[in-house]
Amino acid sequence: MLHCKKVRAVASVRTRRAVGAAWTGNARVLYNAYELNRAWLSGASAWASVTAEMLNNPSLPMGYTGLGPILASALDVFAHAAAPRGKPVFGIAEATVGGKAWPVSESIVLRRTFGNLLRFRREGLPRNAPRLLIVAPMSGHFATLLRGTVARLVESMEVYITDWADAREVPVEAGSFDLDDYIDHVIGFLEHLGPGTHMLAVCQPSVPALAATAVMAAGQHPCRPASLTMMGGPVDTREAPTSVNDVAVTRPLSWFKHNVIATVPLGYPGAGRKVYPGFLQLAGFMSMNLQTHLMSHYQIFQHLVEGDGESARAHKKFYDEYLSVGDLSVK
Repeated sequence: MLHCKKVRAVASVRTRRAVGAAWTGNARVLYNAYELNRAWLSGASAWASVTAEMLNNPSLPMGYTGLGPILASALDVFAHAAAPRGKPVFGIAEATVGGKAWPVSESIVLRRTFGNLLRFRREGLPRNAPRLLIVAPMSGHFATLLRGTVARLVESMEVYITDWADAREVPVEAGSFDLDDYIDHVIGFLEHLGPGTHMLAVCQPSVPALAATAVMAAGQHPCRPASLTMMGGPVDTREAPTSVNDVAVTRPLSWFKHNVIATVPLGYPGAGRKVYPGFLQLAGFMSMNLQTHLMSHYQIFQHLVEGDGESARAHKKFYDEYLSVGDLSVK
């Protein structure tokens, strides 16, 4: 009887290892399949863009008659949606204060493996202007998602923001980045900025920002934030639950490990790193409001057919940011 139990235990361990290996293989296949699809779409996007430009060429009559404008608009929408995207830039060149445009400088004041600290300062800002640390979300999208917030606050403050790295660009030798590391980074940034710094956390970083503040306050740290503002943060996920919360409480952790964790493929500095891929995060975002996103792209198509390029560019500008995503490091 004891021998049978031991055999079953050994078999169970081997089964779990085999299943784990199979899932790891599936994760690699998932990311590799995405890369193959992205490469194909990049080529298709380039051809669609060239064809759309040809149809829109004023010297060619086909762009003015029949199905020419409709085909050109459809190809333009496809080319934009399928185009490869990298990490966006902030591009904040100036701020208007008192009816005058002041130049804005952007610089990296602290470099870390998993995220740099950026500073934005406009000329003419008083020397005693308040310092503000914006902790950007680490949720797939880049810190540039808060470009508008930075542009407005830099008018009256010296603004700093966490510029989190794309995990697939970080070598495996650099180690992992978990919640404790996140909190340590926030504390390190506050220590670099010194006493009297205010902190603003937008959405996801509300929890680590609150934890960092509590740790520093408990130790009477001189660089603890002068104030903490949390906007839309999931501090208590039991309140106002969303569909994401529902999935989180109805699935075991093993489900997430097996279904959303992939391995960065060859060709990236972080090859071999376990990550939550940005494309999966984006797919989740898109699926929650799929009808809205489809309608938005249909509106881009309509604007292009009608010759309303300005409205089409406004929609495209939003999706240039929204479709740019990076991977998150996991253990």
